Amino acid sequence: MSTIKANDIQNASGGIPTVKGQRLIPTAWVNFNSISTVAIRDSENVSSISDNGTGDYTINFATAMANSNYSWSWGVVDGNSSGRGRFMCLTDSAVISTTQFQSMWQNDNSDVMQDVTVACITIMGGQS
Repeated sequence: MSTIKANDIQNASGGIPTVKGQRLIPTAWVNFNSISTVAIRDSENVSSISDNGTGDYTINFATAMANSNYSWSWGVVDGNSSGRGRFMCLTDSAVISTTQFQSMWQNDNSDVMQDVTVACITIMGGQS
């Protein structure tokens, strides 16, 4: 078996590299704090986050997606000292586009929108 070592892999025609038609890396991801002022800790292909109100954020992509049929996954850390919360990630289909994705965090325990100390979103799909 051969081993290939590289510091950077790039698709010859641009975009995300593929193996047998499968994309190798997330198209976009972000880790951010939403308490008080929104602050991106680290990200890839995310230019900014718009704060739309408590628990409601729009993630803006630096490079547009190929289409709006991408997949996303998410996770949050509540940071509430009173215990763990169960959260739902809600979105508005009108704000799932090639240039942005809306993420809304609702605490299942209280049915209210809530800011969180750590919010992580990973987007899988092709870039334009």
